[in-house]
Amino acid sequence: MHKDNRTRVRNQKPRRKKKPLPWIIQIFNHQCYLTFITGCLTYQYKIQKEKRSKHALCCCSWKEKLFCPFLFFSFGLSVVMLYVWGETANEHFGFDWITFLGTGYWFYWSVVLLCLFILMTVYTSLLLLLGLLLLWEGYEFYLHWCHKVLVLLVVVGCLFLLWVLCTYWKDKWLTIGLSMQVFGPFTHLCSIPMMTILSWPVVAYLIHLEGEVKTRRYQMAHNEAKANERCNVLVKLRAIQLAVGLPYFIILVCVYMVPFGKLSPCIKEKNKLGPKPNFFGHRGAPMLGPENTMMSFEKAVEEGAFGLETDVFFSYDGVPFLMHDSNLRRTTNIREVMPTASLKYVSNFTWDFLSTLNAGKWFIASPPFYNMKKLSKADEQKARNQKIPKLRDYLELARKEKKYVIFDLHSPPPGHPYRDSFIQETVTEILNSKIEHHLVYWLSGSQRSYVKTRAPGFQQVARLIPVKTLIEENITVINVDYKRLFYKGLKDYKEANITINLYIVNSPWLYSLAWCCSINSVTTDNIQNLRKMNRPYFLMTPAFYIFWWLFLDFISVLLVAIIVYYHLWKSSKKQLHETTSTDTDPKNISLQKGKIKNQESSTLDNSYRVREKPWTIKSLRPALVESTVKDPRSNHFSLGLKKKSRIQPEPIKETVISQMHSSDGVRLPVSTENISAYSLAHNPLPTWKTTLQSALSVLKLHEQTVSSVGVSISESQSENTLTEEFSQESFTFSTTSNISSLSVKSLKF
Repeated sequence: MHKDNRTRVRNQKPRRKKKPLPWIIQIFNHQCYLTFITGCLTYQYKIQKEKRSKHALCCCSWKEKLFCPFLFFSFGLSVVMLYVWGETANEHFGFDWITFLGTGYWFYWSVVLLCLFILMTVYTSLLLLLGLLLLWEGYEFYLHWCHKVLVLLVVVGCLFLLWVLCTYWKDKWLTIGLSMQVFGPFTHLCSIPMMTILSWPVVAYLIHLEGEVKTRRYQMAHNEAKANERCNVLVKLRAIQLAVGLPYFIILVCVYMVPFGKLSPCIKEKNKLGPKPNFFGHRGAPMLGPENTMMSFEKAVEEGAFGLETDVFFSYDGVPFLMHDSNLRRTTNIREVMPTASLKYVSNFTWDFLSTLNAGKWFIASPPFYNMKKLSKADEQKARNQKIPKLRDYLELARKEKKYVIFDLHSPPPGHPYRDSFIQETVTEILNSKIEHHLVYWLSGSQRSYVKTRAPGFQQVARLIPVKTLIEENITVINVDYKRLFYKGLKDYKEANITINLYIVNSPWLYSLAWCCSINSVTTDNIQNLRKMNRPYFLMTPAFYIFWWLFLDFISVLLVAIIVYYHLWKSSKKQLHETTSTDTDPKNISLQKGKIKNQESSTLDNSYRVREKPWTIKSLRPALVESTVKDPRSNHFSLGLKKKSRIQPEPIKETVISQMHSSDGVRLPVSTENISAYSLAHNPLPTWKTTLQSALSVLKLHEQTVSSVGVSISESQSENTLTEEFSQESFTFSTTSNISSLSVKSLKF
């Protein structure tokens, strides 16, 4: 035996020293990960074991359950507001202008709101993500009161802004509808892989709930006293499955079946795409020069504008000039020259005073657009010296460059000398400029018959009025807000050969939509960027869209099926593992005690006879036969019983058992301690005393059949538990001619 042991020691290879773990694994381990999550959510950087969720339905306390809808609601509202404000970027200048009229101070309030919505969306999404990760780790969901206050502020703020939009900016919701027409096909194609990725946690959670249902049904069969209570739990589990699974699969089927691209005008063949819409420079090129100045109009001409758009007022002495605002506070230095007159109506000044004001310094001090490019030194110097131009200067540039002109004509206030004759004076000014009549888009609806008689060559432009009225009045051009595209894309006007001009189109996606809808021209502030577009964005042919739709559907169905199969296989494997290491409750243990006591008196029963090879454990503990595992050694069996305990038992060193070979090659375990002394020292439970006595009695009766019995029991020390629970039990048997020894490795109770 000693020689065999020496040979075995020599043949053993020396153990290699374990390499130290990298510093990143030592620092960023699982404990650090849990500490980070709990610290972010609760501001408690120490994990409390009592905060672990005890059951699938107890993910949080009732207070947290009441607050959870607010968290989801805040996330949804912040996402909606971010999308709405991001898609209405075309209107950001108008929003800043309105806030300037109210505050008298120019600032990018639109960008501030955009950043605020981004922060709210990121904040609420992180709270949701960290909360889900905490629940995934088995801990109760809990938010610190600071987070709760901030979440409530997000809800209140978003609701207030939504009320403002719905009350004072209703037509901006049409912009969202237009964005869905443009981004609908791409949103559809992107939502298919997103829903496929989402199927992983959804399917995993549903199968987890199904396993919970099966477990509780099994417990109901063995615990009739709590059957009604568990029945209610089963109903709740089924309700959660329905609430999670049904909406997901409905949305998934809709994404698979509904082609969102049908309503998009950008899904069309390339040969059916209309020509590129022309550009009217809105107040010139206001991103390249001060608006409504000659520099701005010259920059628009350099960028290839089709026409020039402006606003016309009349001075008190009858000179038509270019200005947009009804006062001089924003676009001139009136507050430096005459501060008390900054809010005075612009038509109440004479041209002699207006011609002395500077109309370009404000552009350098407070740029009107946050995405403007920096001007060159020459352009900056030129902008500082701009003056308010006359209508005559504007018409002279258009005549020289052969550009179309369109303008809003503002009537003077009551009591103005030219209150009743401003239209006649404007027509006279246009005719005196010698500009070609067809280059003039006459927009004003007042005294249209007079204008037609005096200047029949002018192109009459109307607002959005019925097609029948346009035909009766012989009007062939309309100038409408871009949001009117939402109503069938102005299809009726295009069929009647009406020329359509949209205002104000600054975003590339809106210009792409106008291009796909075969719009003739647009009025824009962003002419320098839109003119560089060679094709509309988001344009797809129907064949291309259908191919990717069906291809992604096929891949998604395949992946979802694989995910479902994988989780089912993982669940069945887990259940199989649980059946091999069965969990017993105190009631089952007491039943087993009774069975063992009854079996002691009937030692002659066939179930206690050890005649089979390999020898069965059924004679000792019939209730635990199902957990018998074949030992890899010859004719050995081990039986394991596992318990669920909150406190991990301290490891106990096992008694070393040496082995020797008999003459017939059968290994015989040899104990290094006396079994009776070991039992008295460790004071095992009465149950195992009974079990051992029963085993010994059987072995004495069948001395010639059984050679040796080795019993090893592990002991767990728990101060908080009084129930008799065993963490691991194992019995080892081997067949030889004589009983040699009985060894107990360790006891745990």
